[in-house]
Amino acid sequence: MASPQLIFVDGSFAELSQEMADYLQIGDQVRPFLEKDQREEALNAIVKASSFLNSVPEKEFTAAYNLLIHLVLQAKEPKKFLPTICVNLSKPITSSPTHGFTLASGALSTIFNLLDYKNPLRYNVFMQITRFLRQHGQFELLKPRLKNLDLWFEEWDSDEEEQRKLLVEVSEAAAEAGDEEESYHYLLKALATFDRDDDEEIKSEEAAKLSLRAVRSAISSPTRLDFQDLRVLPSIQALSDSHPIYSQLLDIFTEQDLEDYNDFREEHEGWIEKEKLDHEKLQRKMRLLTFASLAASTPNREIAYSSIVKALQIPVEEVELWAIDVIRAGLVEGRLSQSKKVFLLHRTTYRVFGEKQWRELGTRIDQYKIVVDRLNTVVRKAQTDVEQQRERDLQEVERKLANVGMGGVGGGARRGPLKPRTEDDD
Repeated sequence: MASPQLIFVDGSFAELSQEMADYLQIGDQVRPFLEKDQREEALNAIVKASSFLNSVPEKEFTAAYNLLIHLVLQAKEPKKFLPTICVNLSKPITSSPTHGFTLASGALSTIFNLLDYKNPLRYNVFMQITRFLRQHGQFELLKPRLKNLDLWFEEWDSDEEEQRKLLVEVSEAAAEAGDEEESYHYLLKALATFDRDDDEEIKSEEAAKLSLRAVRSAISSPTRLDFQDLRVLPSIQALSDSHPIYSQLLDIFTEQDLEDYNDFREEHEGWIEKEKLDHEKLQRKMRLLTFASLAASTPNREIAYSSIVKALQIPVEEVELWAIDVIRAGLVEGRLSQSKKVFLLHRTTYRVFGEKQWRELGTRIDQYKIVVDRLNTVVRKAQTDVEQQRERDLQEVERKLANVGMGGVGGGARRGPLKPRTEDDD
């Protein structure tokens, strides 16, 4: 995306319009309108002929478009003319095949930046910019500006339908650029624009289409392992009626295990292949999620190799490889004990946290409470032993001091009282 720029023009509207008309070779057609001060008619003729600018010499392109943009922004209703200019800019710049993209993106940015920040026309221009960059595979140039979208929607007072339309465009641009995370992020934001209180809207064809795209993206992504943000959306929940098989598959990836996935494949034989989903990727992902579930449901923090083999349906030789993969995925933390043939669990991630998980957490808290109570008992006993020993030591000291008082130092006979000294003693 080109940097913001200002344009400098000098002259009256009539003078500049006539100059532009002459440049476009329609001067005689526009002159009568200007003589009668018919600005809109003059602009209409100029804009209709403006596609000619795509073929002007490269060194004249920016100046010519800047003048055209300036004239259009003086109109009573610029929205009548801006779409034509944006469409022209999205077409090839025949005079500059090498730098055409840069020239066109610069002109589009100029339009956007010269409009007042609260002008709703900015929405339309930004949509054209998004499509233009998508067309040229330049999503990375769009990405830095996307952080402003929520603020812009508020400033432009965009309704939910307008927001959704732009968010979907951004999502598709990201997908085509190979940025799956950004694509999924903006697709979820688009789904969130459907009114949850409007049953007809969340069950509409558009909602179902976008929801299916989100589900396919979520379960196919090798890095997406949490589906709670997706499943809470009303339009996703509505798939249980319109597309129950997809809804069932999402439930499996959200909170069920590999065995459930295999049962699903048997129940709907050939469906995954028909929907062009990659079974190998889905199965691998389910094994990782199953490992996480196994870890979350293990009360003693040790998972035997045999349990992993059974849950993941793998040979014992692959246990260590899957343990490394699940740690890399961030689902669990721990280490292998080859001597004991167990996985020592340090931390795990709950895939969902519902009634079952609350019960498991309650069980673990009860177990911790028992351990803590035992520790408290040991500590209190040790404190009591220390206090008793201290009392015994104190008693022993007192006894020895009493013996010293009775027998004198060294245990000799006690001397009588001393007599006062007199002169006879000398």
